[in-house]
Amino acid sequence: MLEEIATPRVGYQQRAIVRHRKTASVAAIDHVAEEMPVALVFNGISHAVMMATPCDLEELAVGFALTEGIVRSSAEIYELDVYLLPGAAEVQMTIAQSAFMQLKERRRSLAGRTGCGVCGIESLELLDLEPERIERPAPDISPLAIARAARELGQHQELMRQTGGVHAAAWCAADGAVQYVFEDVGRHNAMDKLVGHLAMLRADLGAGFAFLSSRASYELVRKAARVAIPMLATISAPTSLAIDIARKAGLKLASFCRADGFVEYTGGVE
Repeated sequence: MLEEIATPRVGYQQRAIVRHRKTASVAAIDHVAEEMPVALVFNGISHAVMMATPCDLEELAVGFALTEGIVRSSAEIYELDVYLLPGAAEVQMTIAQSAFMQLKERRRSLAGRTGCGVCGIESLELLDLEPERIERPAPDISPLAIARAARELGQHQELMRQTGGVHAAAWCAADGAVQYVFEDVGRHNAMDKLVGHLAMLRADLGAGFAFLSSRASYELVRKAARVAIPMLATISAPTSLAIDIARKAGLKLASFCRADGFVEYTGGVE
């Protein structure tokens, strides 16, 4: 039986552990990141099951619908309800009929797993590797702005401090000030939560950049490109396909972002 979620979840659970340090062993209680299947249901049909941290599920659902191209804007999502089941959650959305008809035409069974955004895709042809060009130019972000974002991100990662096992996706102003942060066991889920939040705020995506505590993989750059985020910065390395997608989209990709600099992968000459 479905039970509507009334209060936010903290994102972690307590587990009994034994902590071993050299010659001493101590029983204790530890906080571990919460992970559970979250079903995304569009107009009564389940489309995706993601393994996610069950916080900010409204943002996750809106962001997923946008970054996967299911809807063109949040205005095409008419209703959204979050329900809690034993050991799982379900988000039910009512979307515009035109968007739903397109979804049914290309519907696939997508079984999400931690750290993977395209598991369960049925064929290579369904991979969308040709993004549209982002019309707005990327903001001029200085190394000082990147350094500020890298320095401030950890201060906003409450769930990471509690568990040590989640990714973060942040939205930063052009000067590097961290404005919003979302955390999840899956980096693509954290990205979707951030995108959903920005869409619900109707934020100006040309006024800042997304900053991720992970590597820059294909699905993250593709998600950013689909909603026209002009710049994506990551703490770790990019993949070759991420760089290729960013260049095709005209998205500025910066990785190895540290207090002393970063590497831009879309500004060089081949």
